[in-house]
Amino acid sequence: MSSTIIRPFARGDREQVTTLVNAHIGAVVPGVSVSVHALLSQLEREPGEFIVDRWVRERVTLVAEQRGRVVAAAHLLRYGDDDDTGPDYRDAGEIRWLVCWPNAPYWPDAAEAGDALAVACHAQFQRWGVGRRYADGTLPAPGVYGVPEPWPHIRAIYERIGFRHEGRTEVVFVARVDELRRPAAPLAGLTTRRTVGINGTRISAVLGATDVGYIEVDANLDAGSRMSRLGAWADVGNLWVEPAYRRRHIGSWLVGQAATWLELGGTSRLLDYADAEEETYAAFLTAVGFTVLTRTDRPSSSLDQRRRPIALSST
Repeated sequence: MSSTIIRPFARGDREQVTTLVNAHIGAVVPGVSVSVHALLSQLEREPGEFIVDRWVRERVTLVAEQRGRVVAAAHLLRYGDDDDTGPDYRDAGEIRWLVCWPNAPYWPDAAEAGDALAVACHAQFQRWGVGRRYADGTLPAPGVYGVPEPWPHIRAIYERIGFRHEGRTEVVFVARVDELRRPAAPLAGLTTRRTVGINGTRISAVLGATDVGYIEVDANLDAGSRMSRLGAWADVGNLWVEPAYRRRHIGSWLVGQAATWLELGGTSRLLDYADAEEETYAAFLTAVGFTVLTRTDRPSSSLDQRRRPIALSST
């Protein structure tokens, strides 16, 4: 067998790396893939991460090649070391994602390429002189972040080079929009008002002149032609009911109202998220029609960035 070659990403690698990335996306979210353009865009910058991306000072993408085939790839970031950079990211280097083909009978040494690439990532951190090192798995697709359960080979690579999980486990839920419950208004006089929200379209539950709750849904997950095969996915950005009006089925009603709105635009799948310890919210999601898609490890951070976790760390 030939040795593994670690080198910078070249434009000629784009199809092989995109295929590798899509294999990892497909193991987490069914029927979703990204285009070559989407992947190349993420390597340059991530405007959707408007808080965190502005702290990035350098970006490097590396590949591991064996016998002329790209077997593994990693995208690395170096964050600033100044007061403008958030404290959780200051003076940090991050493996934004690392993907690697698993060992196969026809390719029994793929994991060796992943290990060699992970070592090269540490060497890049050393050259950067960063004080903290993080590893993650955020790919440019909905619901793919942290280190998801369907990637045990990636977790093993990270652990073999010294990373450890220092955060929480989050559960990703999915629902078919057409199967979500559509209950009648639980209170007489309850109406909706639709506005622009902070995390998508906001549908508020209004009783008289009082907003008693709201749900925000983001159906813009494939903005800018980022996805080559997304179908019509959306996610729940926020769901809130005023404490005095809880346990009156307003939350269930809001989910149904959001489902009706999303169907008008052709959305077929809806994602939501809960910490593994949030048993009450998980039970609520199950009751209204969601099922567990996957579990993923993510950090405890002062920033609630669903698509911006740091799942593993090493000092």
